[in-house]
Amino acid sequence: MSVSKQPQNKIPFLYIGFLVIVLSSLFYYLTTTDSFFVFKKHWAAVLTMIFGSFIAGSSPEGSAAIAYPVFTLLLKISPSVARNFAFAIQSIGMTSASLLIIGLKIKVEWSYIKYVTFGGLFGLVFGTYYIVPLISPPLAKLFFVSLWLSFGLILWYENNQPHREVFDKIQNFIRSDMFRLIIFGFIGGVISSIFGTGINIFTFCLMTIYYRIDEKVAVPSSVIIMTIETIFGFFIHGAVIGDFQQEAFEMWLACIPFVAFFAPLGSFVVSKLPRKAVATFLYVILIVQFIGAIWVLKPPIQHLGLCLITLLSGLSTFAYLARLKR
Repeated sequence: MSVSKQPQNKIPFLYIGFLVIVLSSLFYYLTTTDSFFVFKKHWAAVLTMIFGSFIAGSSPEGSAAIAYPVFTLLLKISPSVARNFAFAIQSIGMTSASLLIIGLKIKVEWSYIKYVTFGGLFGLVFGTYYIVPLISPPLAKLFFVSLWLSFGLILWYENNQPHREVFDKIQNFIRSDMFRLIIFGFIGGVISSIFGTGINIFTFCLMTIYYRIDEKVAVPSSVIIMTIETIFGFFIHGAVIGDFQQEAFEMWLACIPFVAFFAPLGSFVVSKLPRKAVATFLYVILIVQFIGAIWVLKPPIQHLGLCLITLLSGLSTFAYLARLKR
């Protein structure tokens, strides 16, 4: 039986072109405005984003999942600045990663991307105007890291079952799947409006637990979704609301050349790993994120109670999703 050969040497021209345009534009701006001071002034942000952007490209966690708690709790940057910076910097890093994914023809699930993104755009607008003013970011952070940890535990359990079957795309896609993805995308968009990220990991939970999509397919798909959402979020705050702060702008300039390299590097590395290694990498990220949030936030006993309730509720919900038969 003959097997068609896939091209071995793919050159990501889209990513290379984007990188050249971004770096040359940045160098021109820094030179003409004498703004090279931003690298020294915001070195802590640069260091954070080197790690954060690699995580963003190699997992369903956006770089804001790393940057937001570090900025708001360790560097004492206001939540609104951290959120706006997250949208801005991901518009570079996640776009770079997405163009590399497309250029290298890394497999993604386009139905997932299409419908989740559609719902997410509406959720992002709704959350920005009606939810963000009502939310306490630290409390919301505790809720979500507890929820993601419960997902990670269930995914770990499912992947340790001897005969777990995974797929490259949603099987027997029907109209109810379209509505389900749009609704999850809407909720994920609301989450992203608070932190600058969230739709990727929230919908990744559905894809891997309920639809049993291979993590190696779901991760790059979630990266593309977050790319579109973050560009839209950047546009809302930069051009519509007009609340993009000078501090966020300076940090953005300082971090651009680093995230433009490390985010796509993360996507490239994860594309070369076996599926279970990708899943293990995700477990580690979710556990470290939870422990880090508890350590930095030092929540009072009632907030720890919220974490426990969220963890148990998440375990029950994701276990139920894993047992549903489509």
